[in-house]
Amino acid sequence: MAHRTIAVIGTGTIGASWAAFYLARGFRVVAADPAPSAEARLRELVDAFWPTLETLGLDHDASKDNLAFAPTIPDASRGADFVQENGPERIEVKRAILAEIEEGAGSDVIIATSSSGLLVTEAQQGMQHPERLVLGHPFNPPHLIPLVEVLGGQQSAPKNVDRALAFYASVGKKPIRINREVPGHVANRLQDALWREMFHLVATGVASVEDVDTAVSYGPGLRWALLGPFLTMHAGGGDGGITHFLEHLGPAMRDWARDLGEYPETDDYIGTMADGVSAELEGRDWAEILRERDRLLVALLAAKATAPDIP
Repeated sequence: MAHRTIAVIGTGTIGASWAAFYLARGFRVVAADPAPSAEARLRELVDAFWPTLETLGLDHDASKDNLAFAPTIPDASRGADFVQENGPERIEVKRAILAEIEEGAGSDVIIATSSSGLLVTEAQQGMQHPERLVLGHPFNPPHLIPLVEVLGGQQSAPKNVDRALAFYASVGKKPIRINREVPGHVANRLQDALWREMFHLVATGVASVEDVDTAVSYGPGLRWALLGPFLTMHAGGGDGGITHFLEHLGPAMRDWARDLGEYPETDDYIGTMADGVSAELEGRDWAEILRERDRLLVALLAAKATAPDIP
């Protein structure tokens, strides 16, 4: 099935990034968002994202002129081949948005929700065609990061999960199939495990905010960006691979795990973390840091593309 028109519902940071990505891949994008000045803000963000997308490489018929803004959600959804929904993370609001999408979208059109943590099964309640709702959760920002997490809820048709996976792969994304619903899906849960321990290390005085950032970005983060944690373990085991690695370090790793900190139960830790970030950024231009981050990310993605054997 050829997807030529994408409805992007909700045009905040995530929705605008999705819109720019689909435009860069040569699609027509019809967007809707009830927020005041949403269209102007969307077009500003697309303009801001476009130079980076040009560097990554545009589809031959990509154009910002293929962006339209509809007055209502049903209008945006009508005639779309695929719907990317990016509403707030509140279940009642999500259900209301999905109801409006269904007023316009054809009954066989897949609706992919970008929800970071809500369960698809809960969002499906009350839908006319719940079988076509799937998770299509990107990693921020979607116009740059390839990962998309895909799964179905209890009422999703397996064929629609397969269709969503195939679609995302066809447009250059790196989709993963999640087999069972859990809050936060997969990537955010992995992040959360790291967040828990980094808050603990700073709060207990083991290391500063800056040094924790350095430990990740100049240590395991570099390796994870290339092979992921399991294959990094496998490489660390030498000729014996992951089996040797886990047999050798497993006992120590279990001891470390028993000593890990707990997630903060109150907001008392926030000030400490914010002060640490301020100290780390003192004298630096944050906007320039983000521009440099995006430049390096584009270079990393280009480098990975030249190594087809890298998973």
